Amino acid sequence: MKSAPFGYLAPVSRQEVLAALRRYGSDAKLLAGGQSLVPLLAMRLARPAVLVDLNRVADLAYIKPWRGGLAIGAMTRQRAAEHDPRIRERLPLLHEAVRWVGHPQIRNRGTVGGSMAHADPAAELPAAASVLNAKFVLASARGERVVDAGGFFTGYLSTAIEPDEMLVEVRFPAMPAGAGWAFTEIARRHGDFALVGVAVILRGDADGRCTDARLAFTGVSHGPLRLTEVERSLMSRRVDAPAADDAGRLASSLLDPEGDIHATARYRRHVAGVLATRALLDAAGRMRGAS
Repeated sequence: MKSAPFGYLAPVSRQEVLAALRRYGSDAKLLAGGQSLVPLLAMRLARPAVLVDLNRVADLAYIKPWRGGLAIGAMTRQRAAEHDPRIRERLPLLHEAVRWVGHPQIRNRGTVGGSMAHADPAAELPAAASVLNAKFVLASARGERVVDAGGFFTGYLSTAIEPDEMLVEVRFPAMPAGAGWAFTEIARRHGDFALVGVAVILRGDADGRCTDARLAFTGVSHGPLRLTEVERSLMSRRVDAPAADDAGRLASSLLDPEGDIHATARYRRHVAGVLATRALLDAAGRMRGAS
């Protein structure tokens, strides 16, 4: 199929983009890597009056220090994030999550901000952002505002971005010292969208008892899903095999995913519990290794 007719703008500055959004609002679509938008255009599931191409806006692609962590510009290619040594050192969970995104050819074009703004329920980066307590900087002609991860993802393929706003930066606090982490998922084939995935961060005290647990799931809800009940169940426990098994079973019991042509709801619930157990044990091992 071919896309419906649309106007095309190729701004070279952030100010030009914001002016276009102020003028066209919800009639405009922003083009970043195009990995998600272009297929939607071809199938006429997206029919913007104007396409605003961000690929000439150079000041939206960067990785820089931010309060001990890192700030990543929205147009930073996923491949650049994958190979940046600062991300590998300061945000190893994010580094691991990026490696699960599609294939290298996809990551060459896909952008960090594009994945966040598209908010696919199976996407890896939103789940990583959720457990890393990322902050999203949204800009418009009216100014900037910052939204926490918990308020950014609002539903299926939807976020807190207003029609006249654009995501310009994602800020990741530094991972806590001594934290363990893990990211894993299962797909029908390598590089396919994940059927289920889970991101985990753990911290413990000197006795190895959990003081902070964060879990976010993909593929089981309308967006990245934090299970606070599972997180609370791990507090003050040593995250060993019995504790991880208990957490996995609890996660399965709490989830209510939808089935589709790729996997039944029952299968997704079961796999989510298994992956949670595995990820918790991996994160606990890293936590002990860092202590």
